[in-house]
This record gives sequence, structure tokens and C-alpha cells, in this order.
Amino acid sequence: MNIQDSTFLVTGASSGLGEGVTRYLVQQGARVLMADVNVERGQSIAAALSTERGERVRFVSTDIADAEQAQQAIATAVSWGGQLSGLVNCAGIPGAARLIGRKGVHDLERFQRMIGVNLIGTFNMIRLAADAMQHNAADAGGERGVIINTASIAAYDGQIGQAAYAASKGGIVSMTLPIARELADFGIRVMTIAPGLFKTPMMDALPEEAQRSLGEAVPFPARLGEPDEFARLACHIIENPMLNGEVIRLDGALRMAPR
Repeated sequence: MNIQDSTFLVTGASSGLGEGVTRYLVQQGARVLMADVNVERGQSIAAALSTERGERVRFVSTDIADAEQAQQAIATAVSWGGQLSGLVNCAGIPGAARLIGRKGVHDLERFQRMIGVNLIGTFNMIRLAADAMQHNAADAGGERGVIINTASIAAYDGQIGQAAYAASKGGIVSMTLPIARELADFGIRVMTIAPGLFKTPMMDALPEEAQRSLGEAVPFPARLGEPDEFARLACHIIENPMLNGEVIRLDGALRMAPR
């Protein structure tokens, strides 16, 4: 799929990986509809990029777990770009809690919220985007759209206290292939990236020494990943039609310890 002049919807676009993907896609000549719950920052980024690149970026307030808001975001992308060519799901929430902690047993609502946003929210966006993409005109290779999801290496080696987070990301990993198989009939590809330790707002909240220590745990390169590196992989996936139904770990060969 060509990125130039195609329209993409990026969730979680107001910060971190989603912001990185947004900026990189715009640099490559795409139109990007940013979707996020952080309205103030999202609108600020969209305004700045539009000033730099012309009318290529818009923002829409979107809770990905809300069916109505998600549908509105899809409709906005289609009406603006003529068709929605790609969805990059970066929205999600972090969190950690022990099953049996000092303050008692793991809160059930906390687990449900993690699954609700990270897994159900991602599925919500996929189903609605796929419905819109099936009506696209196919390109010369028969492709109508591409969907990229964000999991985590916690889906494979989650640490103590990450049961809810690992479950939510593991669900994204597990549904990648069956959804890709189903959407193949429509010429829609589905891929997932499982990032390791990246510079995101969650990392920025940690002391600099803690960030350095975490980065040094990565075999090579021994540092935290940059959002731009995640974005470059996402764009390669968009442009490479043979990438489909797979999860790619982007982690510098990191395998997380139990704690």
C-alpha cells in the first residue's frame, strides 16, 4: 500500500507510540486522523502539524472502548479522505497489581477495565475499520486496507503484577491471525507489533536513573526504544504486502525477568 495521499486513523495519537506514528506518516505524505481521549494535546499536535504540512492532520476525541465514539471516528476518516486505507491501534492503558497484594486481592474492576480498553477497545476499532475498508476500491495488488495493532512483549513474558496487562495484550496477539485470515477475503491485512521498553509518557514518569537502568537491560541496543523506531516498522508493514497475520516483537532481544 502506498502511504502517499492515503488516509490513516491512528488511535492513542496524542502521545507516545501513537504520536510517533502520526508524525512519521505525515512526513511520508499521508493524511492522518488522530484519535485520543487527550483532547488538549491532540488538538495542539494536529494544529502544529497542519501548519507545517498543510491540511493533512485532524483530531477527533475518541474513547476506543465506546462503540458510538469509535464509529464516529471511522466515519470522520472516511468522509475526510474518501476512504480509510489504514488503522494503527496504539491506544491503551498501563497498570500493575499483584493478585494477592498487601492491600488485599486484585480488584476485579481493575482487571475488567484493562481488558475493556486494551483488548475490547482494540477489537472495537478493528471491526469498524474493517467494515469501512471492505468498500474501498482495491489497488493493483487487490489490497483494500491494512490494520496494525499494538500488543507488548508482556503478552509473552509478563512480570509479576502484570496479569491483567499481559492478558489484555495476549488477547491482541491471539486474535491477530484469525482476524487476518477472515479479512484476507476482502484484501485487508492485519498485523501486530509487540514493543518492548520504549520512551513513552509512562517511562517519562520514572526517574532518569530508573529509565537508564531499564534501557541497559536490553541486550542490543542497550537503551529504551524511540517512538520513531516503532513508527518506521509500522510504515514498513503498510508498504510491504507480504506482511500479514503475524506479530513482530520490537524489543532489542529483551526477555523480561519475573520482576
